Formats: sequence, structure tokens, C-alpha cells
Amino acid sequence: MPQAPVAINLADRLAQFSDLWSQKKVADLNDYEVKLAKLKGEFVWHTHEDTDELFLVISGRLTIQLRDGDVVLGPGELFVVPRGVEHCPVADEETAILLLEPAGTLNTGDAGGPRTKAAEVLD
Repeated sequence: MPQAPVAINLADRLAQFSDLWSQKKVADLNDYEVKLAKLKGEFVWHTHEDTDELFLVISGRLTIQLRDGDVVLGPGELFVVPRGVEHCPVADEETAILLLEPAGTLNTGDAGGPRTKAAEVLD
């Protein structure tokens, strides 16, 4: 028997974890993953050669550093980093975000390193 449709409450899902810079998959959209993350501090400079990356701020403030200028986002604001553009997310305070990107996209893009993690499924 199929399950009844259920809305995903982002606040409830965010309350389920506290680790920083660890993406949590909350839904699939065709070949894309909808992910949540909590950020604080500076990430690594990286590029996604084959895909754009959407950042939507739920709470806090996020600066997306680009080589030709910064984009600062507050709650309810989003920015799409175009494919192939080097960027570095920075959050001076704890910030909750929603990401939308193709399934299997690595968080560190081409940079690799110890902060590379696959998204964990959050039920």
C-alpha cells in the first residue's frame, strides 16, 4: 500500500542534527538532491565543473566568496553559483542552508581533501 504524501518540515529536520559542514539529504527531485546543512566558519575554495549549485539561506548569513566579488545572503535569499565558477562559502555565525544540486555532487567539488563527505540521508 502506498504511503500518504507528507510535507517535509525544514525546521524539524534541522533540529535533528548539529554537525557543521555535513550535508543531509531530505528529498529527491528528479536527478537532484535537496539537502540541508549547518555552516559556521570558512569552507574550502572549490569548483563544480559540471553543475550549477543553488544555496538558499534559511537562517543566519552566508557569504559566498567568488574570485570577482562576494555575494552575501540572508534568510529567504538564494544564489546560484554557475558551473565552473570557483567559490568558497563562509558563515560568521551558525547558518542553516538548503542546497539543490545533482545527485552525487561532492561538497568539495574538485578540491577534494578531508572535508569531502557524501550527503547523509535524513529521515
